[in-house]
Amino acid sequence: MRRSRHRSARRPSASLGARQVPAPRRSRHRFRIVVPLVLLTLLVSVLLVEGYTTRGFAGDQQGHGGRPTTGVPREVVDGGPVVDTTRGHLRTYHAPDRTVVLTFDDGPDPTWTPRIRATLDRFGIPGTFFVTGQKAARHGGVLRDVVRSGHEIGVHTFSHPDLTTQSASSIDRELALTQLAVAGAGGINSSLLRMPYSATTSALDDPAWSVARRLGDNGYILAFIDQDTRDWERPGARAIAEAAMPDVPGKGSVILLHDAGGDRSQTVEALETLIPRLQAQGYRFITLADVVGADSFTRPVDGTALWKGRVFVAAVAVSGTVVSVVSVLLLVVGSLVLARCALLLVLARRHACQRMRPRTAPGRPVTEPVSVVIPAYNERLCITKTLRSLAASDHPVEIIVVDDGSDDGTADIAESLAIAEVTVIRRPNGGKPFALNTGILRASHDLIVMMDADTVFDSSTVRHLVQPFADPRVGAVAGNAKVGNRQRLLGRWQHIEYVMGFNLDRRMYDLLRCLPTIPGAVGAFRGAALREAGMMSGDTLAEDTDITMALHRAGWEIGYADDAHGWTEAPGSLRELWRQRYRWSYGTMQAAWKHRHALLESGHAGHFGRLGLPLLAVFQILTPLLAPLIDILTLYGLVFQNPLGTMLAWTAVLAVQALCALYAFHLDGERLRPLWALPLQQVVYRQLMYLVLIQACLTAINGYRLPWQRLKRTGDVMLPPQPSAPEP
Repeated sequence: MRRSRHRSARRPSASLGARQVPAPRRSRHRFRIVVPLVLLTLLVSVLLVEGYTTRGFAGDQQGHGGRPTTGVPREVVDGGPVVDTTRGHLRTYHAPDRTVVLTFDDGPDPTWTPRIRATLDRFGIPGTFFVTGQKAARHGGVLRDVVRSGHEIGVHTFSHPDLTTQSASSIDRELALTQLAVAGAGGINSSLLRMPYSATTSALDDPAWSVARRLGDNGYILAFIDQDTRDWERPGARAIAEAAMPDVPGKGSVILLHDAGGDRSQTVEALETLIPRLQAQGYRFITLADVVGADSFTRPVDGTALWKGRVFVAAVAVSGTVVSVVSVLLLVVGSLVLARCALLLVLARRHACQRMRPRTAPGRPVTEPVSVVIPAYNERLCITKTLRSLAASDHPVEIIVVDDGSDDGTADIAESLAIAEVTVIRRPNGGKPFALNTGILRASHDLIVMMDADTVFDSSTVRHLVQPFADPRVGAVAGNAKVGNRQRLLGRWQHIEYVMGFNLDRRMYDLLRCLPTIPGAVGAFRGAALREAGMMSGDTLAEDTDITMALHRAGWEIGYADDAHGWTEAPGSLRELWRQRYRWSYGTMQAAWKHRHALLESGHAGHFGRLGLPLLAVFQILTPLLAPLIDILTLYGLVFQNPLGTMLAWTAVLAVQALCALYAFHLDGERLRPLWALPLQQVVYRQLMYLVLIQACLTAINGYRLPWQRLKRTGDVMLPPQPSAPEP
């Protein structure tokens, strides 16, 4: 909501609840900076772990061909499917006659690996499982069950990349992470490896052989295949079993199957046929260690290696949990954003339709004089425009300028204008609420308009602003605050925010009879209502929100006059904008906390408490706090997920925002030209607003006293041409 701006030198800053304890400025600043950075670092770290350990990979079907093979030794091409290039020598191994090695790639999978293991155990035969580090880290229990059943474990890299396209450092990292995951999940390391996208040794090309030699130098025994069942194509259990049968009867064979990467029900079914059939032909089932005559390719790990692995697996588990929670929160915030946009569009249209009807009974417009109270502190650059705009009002006004201890000659300038309707009151600096109360007590009329000293009114603003007072139930009216210095990009961003956010919100709240804030730049009050609500208070940093909520609790209705325009000066720098919005956010939370008892009250106060306060909490605090997840997970999706789908989703969110903006500008009769800055606003400006709210929440949580910070004035507010009245 648009807040007022004024310096308060001596008033205390109220807390959200318990008494606040002042903290040293340096420690307070350090806390507000360090905590968000730590949280952001943790979230980014979690997303990196999750992204790298879950990003999808292509199955072994997506190999490559057409590359030179002249560098591959003939003894490898014509040799067996197990290749040993360790310790500088080259040796290949064939499975002995009448033996079969069943190998399973890409697991462990929580669904299919246990079913395949159970089938092997039931027949009492071993299998060789080539596991990826990604899935081993995420399904450690499945891997441990395989190890306990006595099956052989090999590694299949961490994320299943084509190693021929990877740098040497990337290959080393893949293998190191894989061993870390296997150690943490299964308590073992393995020197048996199958390269992703590999097949028979006859299919090796020069790049693959270069990688194979490097892997051998690192101590790995490489496993290739004799028979590819192509079970990933799901051709049917019978076809899989037929493809697994040795080409030459009685010849040994290393068979490729899969226990992950999709629906492997046909693979499980094929084993039920294949195993008895091979056993009936006199085949024995062995492991690759048996093929080379080794005891085992795996060894247990302990000590530092074991604990490093466990920490890594725990980090993967934590990242998975956190990302699941974040994904749920993203669904929540996405739903809230869409719900808010839909609600705003529907209610804003309804509000506009109602506004087309006469707001006062025929022949009863509000014509009584109005007192305008302007608190001013060092406003020499703005006060002249403000007073002259009021003097041109087409409604009878009394203008009261309360100079709150200015030292720049503000009061002298106001008096030198010699405007008959202007009365200048000088008082020591005491803060804006007290300056306003001084003007209220001096006012000659019951209808009182309050405005900031940097705001300029149309000639018809006061007249439009007071018309809702024809209803005796109305105790105050919010005007339509607009950005008067929108020539630069930052001003345009704020202009979009004011029209799209603040004023659409006010239309919704007005229709629901729970408007939470009358902007300090342009608002009107009944004097009797102000006195009943306790006058302006210095309990919070958002005295305009505070008095609005107090009026609701006193039983008064709050109206909104969308045609009562007040052109105000918005911050001209990011630093000034940060300070202003920081105060607004914190003051809003203070006011909501102060008036929380409205939730339990009856009548109009209860209506506001049970509708207005929840809407405020959900749409102005909770949703903006969670909204950064949209952008963070967009980056996550671009890097680790589907970039095209991610961009389409983000563009859809932007399109919804653009739809709301277009309709808001239409309702306010604004030109659409500034909307070219909307996409950039969503990328840059929105992030700043998120950070402001996070900082305000941290300030509230830690009970710091937030001082009032006055903004620098430039006096460059311009009164644009009057827009034509829009159709709803």
